[in-house]
Amino acid sequence: MITENGIVTNVNAATAWVKTTRSGACESCSSKETCGTADSITEMIVTVDNTLNVEKGDHVIIGLETRPMLYLTFLLYVFPIILLTIGAVIGNSLAASFQMNPSILSMIFGFSFFGLSFYFIRKKNNALANEDAYKPFLVRKKSQVIPEGCSTP
Repeated sequence: MITENGIVTNVNAATAWVKTTRSGACESCSSKETCGTADSITEMIVTVDNTLNVEKGDHVIIGLETRPMLYLTFLLYVFPIILLTIGAVIGNSLAASFQMNPSILSMIFGFSFFGLSFYFIRKKNNALANEDAYKPFLVRKKSQVIPEGCSTP
């Protein structure tokens, strides 16, 4: 499970808005430039279901399951390449039937299948956006430790 610390900035009975700061996990990610968290943005607001009855100002840990993220990684990075390759092989096989240059027909079919993969990904994205497995959730509230020598206001 991927976890991140955050502070609840707004809350209602059903939803909590949690402000998180990009961590070291973001810095080592190869897709950090394209996921919507540009270098200038260090804080993000994440919307989660308020399953722990948190209140504004609470320190929380939010989580995201790893298994769905692995599926999405496959879908975004590997699936298009597989379809590109399949399209190129089909184009190469059909070239003799159409009496065309195998390289050109491989390129046409490969790029067509590659484009179809992104259409499929877009449709799949719309379906997966509503599934709870792909949404962050509250793991637990963090206790606020007051350092020794400090008094509470």
